[in-house]
Amino acid sequence: MQFDDDARLDTGEVQDARGGGRMPGGKAVGGGLAGIVVLLLGLFLGVGPDNLGLSSGNEEPGTTASSAAQIQEDCRTGQDANARADCRTVAVVNSVQDYWSRAFPRQRSGYSPAPTVFFTNRVSTACGAATSSVGPFYCPGDRKVYLDLGFFDELRSTYGSSGGPFAGAYVVAHEYGHHIQNLEGTLKRSQDGRTGQNSNAVRVELQADCYAGVWAKHATTTPSETTGRPLITELTDQDIKDGLDAAAAVGDDRIQERFQGRVNPESWTHGSAKQRQQWFYEGFSTGDVARCDTFR
Repeated sequence: MQFDDDARLDTGEVQDARGGGRMPGGKAVGGGLAGIVVLLLGLFLGVGPDNLGLSSGNEEPGTTASSAAQIQEDCRTGQDANARADCRTVAVVNSVQDYWSRAFPRQRSGYSPAPTVFFTNRVSTACGAATSSVGPFYCPGDRKVYLDLGFFDELRSTYGSSGGPFAGAYVVAHEYGHHIQNLEGTLKRSQDGRTGQNSNAVRVELQADCYAGVWAKHATTTPSETTGRPLITELTDQDIKDGLDAAAAVGDDRIQERFQGRVNPESWTHGSAKQRQQWFYEGFSTGDVARCDTFR
């Protein structure tokens, strides 16, 4: 995955709370909005909310002026994105939002941008406080994506993904798929509390995978808001393979087998490795949002 060296990155789409975001004390809870985040909104672990470190705290993320200024200084151009992992994530956020700002149905109010919040260890959100152990997630309460960049290393070291820059891009694009579902009103269909391979919870996750694939299909042709040229200049076959491998690595069956030693489809919330690959590739191969109707 390569970026246009001369492109200007929009760091305004990222809030850097690394080193901040102190979480108040409190017992992890499984009910309410915080529980919904764990079960339904892009968390990859596939376990119960009591194991994921969410609490009922609701203070704002601790974004500091120094950290925000640092990312503005470090991540200015596509050349920076080609050299640094955090700048690469900024560039992916820019590309994903450039695509959806054009593709989201115009008959509604239009696309509303969603910031990505970088954090370390723990963060407080409108959906409750969370630790890094929950993985990347989207909070509909504040319409933000939350990401500890260390998760990209865990994809390879803990979940067995092949890694590669596009594995991280897939994760980011998946979470923005949940933002699209929130804008569409689809996300609420998963809030019935049911699990299993045919549940709405799984269908929501698979649709977000498909949306990630649709973005990937158009990533090298979507013009940047700053230059009018595509921010991403190249996606190779290996990049797509890395994305498919990341999708498989966070399948419910793979995770259950790795961490529990057995597979229980009745408890699935995200879909199997095969399903996740299938729907990501459906989006990528067709580039058609209409083909992402996992509720049919």
